[in-house]
Amino acid sequence: MPHRPAPADGCPVPVPPSGSRGIDQILAAARARLRRLDPEQAHVAYREGALLVDIRPAAQRAAQGTVPGALTVERNVLEWRFDPRCPARLPQAVGYDLPVMILCQEGYTSSLAAAALQDIGLHRATDVVGGFAAWRIAGLPALGPTPPTRTPSVAPPVTAGQPHR
Repeated sequence: MPHRPAPADGCPVPVPPSGSRGIDQILAAARARLRRLDPEQAHVAYREGALLVDIRPAAQRAAQGTVPGALTVERNVLEWRFDPRCPARLPQAVGYDLPVMILCQEGYTSSLAAAALQDIGLHRATDVVGGFAAWRIAGLPALGPTPPTRTPSVAPPVTAGQPHR
């Protein structure tokens, strides 16, 4: 396989196959189709009845917290749970006009997931800009661990408080 010259990190970059797209291009194309919502807009839409769907893995939700009342559907089963044609759909997946807002940790995976829901016909699917991290920074309702506070820039020496020998 031909390689491009090595970038600054020294690792060779393979020449991509004809017609392929990089993840940055795929993400940009997904976002171009969405009417993305900032956390405040998403919160208003949620309060007005839109579904807020948290696609983060359980470990990430446990470590970072959750939005009270958000529907949890991990990314690996999202399309099956929201396709109105699928026998594995959720009871909420009643039609194609469903307002669905996808939430991930930082707002990248959610863009790809919302575009995938649009591909199956849910034309109102979108995502939350900045994800759960931005939701929390905006001070919107959240449960679970609070973000760590700023740690002191200088940690005390390991020997602090111990007698000198």
